Amino acid sequence: MNSIQHLIEIALKEDIGPGDITTDNLIDPNLEGRGIIVAKEPLVVAGLEIVARVFRHLDPNVILRSEYTDGDAVEPGDTIANVEGRLRALLSGERTALNFLQRLSGVATFVRAHVNELAGKKSRLVDTRKTTPGWRVLEKYAVRVGGAHNHRMGLYDGVLIKDNHIAACGGIKKAVDRIRSEVSHLSKIEVEVSSKKQVEEALEAGSDVIMLDNMNVQQIKDAIAHIDGRAVVEVSGNVKKSVLKSLADTGADIISAGALTHSARCVDISMRVKAADESL
Repeated sequence: MNSIQHLIEIALKEDIGPGDITTDNLIDPNLEGRGIIVAKEPLVVAGLEIVARVFRHLDPNVILRSEYTDGDAVEPGDTIANVEGRLRALLSGERTALNFLQRLSGVATFVRAHVNELAGKKSRLVDTRKTTPGWRVLEKYAVRVGGAHNHRMGLYDGVLIKDNHIAACGGIKKAVDRIRSEVSHLSKIEVEVSSKKQVEEALEAGSDVIMLDNMNVQQIKDAIAHIDGRAVVEVSGNVKKSVLKSLADTGADIISAGALTHSARCVDISMRVKAADESL
C-alpha cells in the first residue's frame, strides 16, 4: 500500500504543484463542503478506497460514503459516492480522485465485458504485464474487480521462458534444465511456444505450463490434443473479446490478454461540489 500512497502523492503534486492558485484564492480554508460522484455511463466501480485516500491526503477528516462497493455495476445518473470535508480539499483533489476512479473503473468495466463472454466455460481469463508504468498494482486490482485473474505481478514471482530466453539459451531443453537447477522445486516452469515442434520440445523438457503464442484456433486444438493433459495450457497473442468463446472451446486452461489493461478506456464519471450549506 505504500506504493499506492506514493502514487497518490505524485499525482497530487503533479496537479496542485505549490498550490491551487484558483481554489486557494477563492475559498475560505475553514469552509466545509460536500460533493457527489456520479456515473455518466454504465460501468463497474473500482477504486473507491483510492478516491477516499486522495481526499484524505488533503484533509484527513474527509468522509466518503457509498452504497456501492468495488465490483458493483452502476447505471448513468447513479450516485457512486458522497464526499464531505473541507471545500478546498474537495475542489483541489477532484481531478486526481476522478482520474484514479475513471481509469480503474474503466479497466474493471472492460474486463467484466470479457469475463461475461466466458460464462459457463472452464478457461480462466488472466491479464499480462502490459500495464501503465507505476500503476500495475492498481490496474491488476481492477482486473480482479472485473472478474478476471492476474498472471505474474512482475518478473520476480513466476518463471516464464519466452522466445528471447530460448534463443539466448540455445533451445527449450537447455533453458528449462538451467532454470530448474536454479529455482525452488515448488516453482512452476512455463514455456512460450509458437510451433508444433516447440510444443513437443517443451513437453520433453518437462514444462509445467505451455503457452501457445499467436496460434490460430485449429493449431491450438491440435496442440492441446497432443499435450493431452501433460501440462497446463495457456493461449496468448492478440486476444480480443470477439475470439474468447472460440479460444475457450479449444479446451485451453488459461487465456491471457494484454488488452484487459492496455486497451481499456477511462469511463465517464463526474463530481459536483458545493459548500456545505448549499443544495446540490
